Amino acid sequence: MPRVVIAGCGFVGLATARLFHSAGWDVVGLTHSPESAAALEEEAFSAVACDISNADAVHAMATRHAAPWDVVIHCASSGRGGEDAYRAVYFEGALNLLEALAPRRLIFTSSTSVYAQADGAIVTEDSAAEPPRETGHILRGTEELVLARDGIVARLAGIYGPGRSVLLRKFFSGEAIIEGDGGRIVNQVHRDDIARALFVLAMRGDSGTFNVSDDTPMPQREIYAWLAQRFALPLPPSGQIDPHRKRGWTSKRVSNAKLRALGWTPEFPSFFDAVERQPELVALARGG
Repeated sequence: MPRVVIAGCGFVGLATARLFHSAGWDVVGLTHSPESAAALEEEAFSAVACDISNADAVHAMATRHAAPWDVVIHCASSGRGGEDAYRAVYFEGALNLLEALAPRRLIFTSSTSVYAQADGAIVTEDSAAEPPRETGHILRGTEELVLARDGIVARLAGIYGPGRSVLLRKFFSGEAIIEGDGGRIVNQVHRDDIARALFVLAMRGDSGTFNVSDDTPMPQREIYAWLAQRFALPLPPSGQIDPHRKRGWTSKRVSNAKLRALGWTPEFPSFFDAVERQPELVALARGG
């Protein structure tokens, strides 16, 4: 039975742990706190409290759960923290997992925000990844650490799924603003498609970087116009571009061709597919 550690059983990690378990893997999920681990006690896999930014805690966990580990997936979140949180969770967390667990392969979930292109161009894994913010530099440093250890970097586009969609939440709450001319390209990917991508990478991926995004990057205005028509609500007002976004203001079309070449196909090729096919996505965004 292959063995996997899922470091960070949050929105993406929980779906990923469930998928690996259903495929017959021995799964151990790591959570930041005992309370989070207790909330998962009904799951079919083991959930263990372990702060991955703490080297002693990770080594203690490794002692209790003996090697070997086929795959470790680092998908823990910084909790929207700043530079210190990024460095602790991402870089130190990856280093601790590599040193303590010595997995055959580590997969790190990074972000397509490391691509700073703002001209609407198509970006691939070979495109320049030069983020403007220090948090982005920390992600890039973590990527380089993982790749130097023959690991895999999965750069995730904007994550959404049941209970989590910034676009839907803002649209239904009336907070949405069309920035500038609305031409900024938005890249997204459904949570369940991320879980499937991580499974494919664990099974078939060689060391390297892979973009995880759906098939349909779209201008912001087009998304809001479709939602307005679909739900018979007003189009959001226009407003100024926010240059102070945490991960920078970008506009690019993220290519998923390299991941698709491994056999991954998104169940939700576009955001519109998910809105039409998952009523709970909309209901939860509307507070229902």
